[in-house]
Amino acid sequence: MNLIILLLPIIAIVLMFRSQKKRQQQQQSMQTSLEPGAGVRTIGGLYAQVKAVNDETVELEIAPGVVSHFTKGAIAAVLDPQEYDAIINGRPLEDELAELAESVEADEAGPAEEGDKPLSLSKDGADKGDADGGAPASK
Repeated sequence: MNLIILLLPIIAIVLMFRSQKKRQQQQQSMQTSLEPGAGVRTIGGLYAQVKAVNDETVELEIAPGVVSHFTKGAIAAVLDPQEYDAIINGRPLEDELAELAESVEADEAGPAEEGDKPLSLSKDGADKGDADGGAPASK
């Protein structure tokens, strides 16, 4: 019983060090894979494009013609070209095409019927009520 109490914290510590070492190796391999033209996200949430990679720093273009120097440790992730393009230039093309198709379908549905007219919040429409002088009719 005492042996289990002693071994449990030691096993937990070994597992924590192992996972930390694994994360460090992933970070190191990501930093070595940096190359000019790649899209990246910094630890501060800034999206930029790599212009040059030096020994300890990276030159990032954060806006057209604006280049800043960051340490390699400040790079949180290297993004796929499609993901970087979708973030920088707006929504992906699939979403735009789906929205365009919906608007075309709505236009082809034809004019709205008289009972489908939008609600109005103006006072003149609220004073009319129904034919008996009561509250406005509802559907």
